[in-house]
Amino acid sequence: MKKYSACLLAMILLTVVPAVANAAAALQATAEMNAPVFSVARMLIAGSIESREPVGAVSVYASSTEKVFCFLEATDITEDTEVSFVWYHEDREMAVVTLPLKKGQKWRTYSSKKLGGLTGSWKVELHDAGGDVILDVGFIVE
Repeated sequence: MKKYSACLLAMILLTVVPAVANAAAALQATAEMNAPVFSVARMLIAGSIESREPVGAVSVYASSTEKVFCFLEATDITEDTEVSFVWYHEDREMAVVTLPLKKGQKWRTYSSKKLGGLTGSWKVELHDAGGDVILDVGFIVE
């Protein structure tokens, strides 16, 4: 009886251990595929961009402000990709701007939006190439 139990245990282990190893490999591959291809060093709203740097970064803008900029500095970009800046006024989507990020240590880019005199709460969501929200930044127009 002990011989049969040992054989049965060995057969179960021979079946289960490779299946567990295959599942672990599949989970690791999925995690690597879903790993971010860049890091966000800075993302902020600014009144202007000068020499590829944000100027006048505050969280509240006057209603007379015509246009604002959402500045992004991405780092450790492992492959060429795209990001989308999705602009919202209150809960209404106002614009989507898709821009490239090139492989390398650092890439700076920005999107701008004319405010059209719309006061209230605004936000910009940063989406990766798969459409996932990476980060958002908000501001107020008074």
